[in-house]
Amino acid sequence: MIRFLLKGILRDRSRSVLPITVVATGVALVVIMTGYINGVLGEIVDQSARFDTGHVKVMTRAYAEEISQLPNDLALLGTDQLKGELQALEPDMIWTERIRSGGLLDIPDKNGESRGQGPVAITAINLLDDKVGEVERMNIPNALVSGQLPQRTGEVLIGHDFSEKLGVNLGDQVTFMGTTMNGAMSFENFTVSGTLRFGMPALDKGAMVIDLYAARRILDMENGAGEILGFLPNETYDENRALALAAKFNESMAVEEDEFTPTMRALSEQNNLGAYLKQTAAMAGLFTFIFVLAMSVVLWNTGLLGGLRRYKEFGIRLALGEPKGRIYRSQLLEALIVGLIGSCVGLVIGLGITYYLQVVGIDTGDLMQDSSMLVPPVLRAKITPQLFWIGFIPGVLAILIGTALSGLGIFRRETARLMKEMEV
Repeated sequence: MIRFLLKGILRDRSRSVLPITVVATGVALVVIMTGYINGVLGEIVDQSARFDTGHVKVMTRAYAEEISQLPNDLALLGTDQLKGELQALEPDMIWTERIRSGGLLDIPDKNGESRGQGPVAITAINLLDDKVGEVERMNIPNALVSGQLPQRTGEVLIGHDFSEKLGVNLGDQVTFMGTTMNGAMSFENFTVSGTLRFGMPALDKGAMVIDLYAARRILDMENGAGEILGFLPNETYDENRALALAAKFNESMAVEEDEFTPTMRALSEQNNLGAYLKQTAAMAGLFTFIFVLAMSVVLWNTGLLGGLRRYKEFGIRLALGEPKGRIYRSQLLEALIVGLIGSCVGLVIGLGITYYLQVVGIDTGDLMQDSSMLVPPVLRAKITPQLFWIGFIPGVLAILIGTALSGLGIFRRETARLMKEMEV
């Protein structure tokens, strides 16, 4: 039966080309959209983890409550011991300290007088220790526009747009003015070793990257840090493991009531990322459902047209004594074969376009100028194992639903009118 139906589909193009084309188009769109959504979500998670949240983040309870204000007066102290405890808790994870702060950057002229000032957002990382991998994690080598990486604690990197606005050149000396964790004024001279542009407005506006030990000195945070970020093996985020680790750590600290007691939060528990990711996943599911419904309507109409064209064929088969149920089942089997062929064609097309979007991406930099989210300027799709089967759900299901609905007309045929219909 399958061989017979397959020959009919291949030889009678009028009843197969349109359904296969519709199914292939629908499956390709589902694969492309799913791959693109997965890629964008993956990029957002990856960028947020690398630059801000980590896969998990450890901070004091008080700091966590006021984190938007970067309250370094509530920062962690004794981080060397705490890092050792965290490493013992999860030996295969990477734990790294960071300090974030703000201040004013003064640009002196040749006479030492101020010729320009601007607010800066400091990110202090382990710049000089290659073993920690912070430089690569934040993609600083690729973000460098000019100059080189700092070679000593007295050198810094500043945003390229910021340097052009204030006329700062490589090798110039700049003065940072801020406050220590104890509330005292702090002044420190630095040499600009390079300029960088991450391509994300939330980071590029007044960006200044300095070494962790220099930040500790000027902010009076000896053996301290605002945050300790933890990264799972292979830098791959695992929601269940991160949440379980955070719950385990916080449970061990629950007996202490001090506001400076460390607390751990998973990536999805920070910056409303969990709600955002769930909403996006729900939208992706809704998109698939709507597309299946729309394709079913289209294929229903296609089935109705095909049924009208094959009206006499069904009549002859009924007149020869073939049961209505068998004709109906053969139609469904034929629809299944068409759905599988169309889904395979659509899968190949969809994966091809998704791969192109994964390599090239879509540049949305101009649209994200005022965005505060850590979203990369080029959004890329991502090919995942899910894409190899998700297209078959709408591809096969839609044509089966359409054929099932249109094929109900077979059971309404009256055998007594068959001869009269065939005479027309």
